Amino acid sequence: MMTLPNILTFARIGMTPVLIALLFLDGGTLRWWTFGLFVAIAFTDYLDGYLARKLDQKSELGALLDPIADKVLVAALIVGLVGSGDIAGWDIAGAILIISREFLVSGLREFLAQRRLAIPVTQLAKWKTTFQLIGIALYILPPLQFAGQDIIISLIWWLATILTLITGYDYVRTATRRLDSGKSGS
Repeated sequence: MMTLPNILTFARIGMTPVLIALLFLDGGTLRWWTFGLFVAIAFTDYLDGYLARKLDQKSELGALLDPIADKVLVAALIVGLVGSGDIAGWDIAGAILIISREFLVSGLREFLAQRRLAIPVTQLAKWKTTFQLIGIALYILPPLQFAGQDIIISLIWWLATILTLITGYDYVRTATRRLDSGKSGS
């Protein structure tokens, strides 16, 4: 069970509190280190899946932990960035929507797992995660001081939020169909 992909997933979970702590330490240089660490940790989301396929090390543990690690990283950083004041104003509404969707989908996954139903991750959901991570990365960066920076970051954040809502709706709709088709077959 302790394959390289699973170790990377555990590392993503374990390093999340370190990232949160770094958010609250002052210093522009330290913010760059925080950004670099975040990029490395976010890259493990791609790398663990790639290695699991390439090394033929797919596991049930990895399939369970990978989405949990993603949600822990995203939710913790969003809360940390709101708490540090980096996510502010109307962008907090996006933060609330993203976290709400992540909890909803996690609960729905648990519910479906009890019924032995699974819904595969869609390509759009992968894009959603990518835009969430890009948005978070931009909030972690120290201010670069160029015209329109805040607008660009906010637009990317809201694109991530919209993709989050669309994929959440799609997940609920697909789950409902699978549950309905299971009832009619009984």
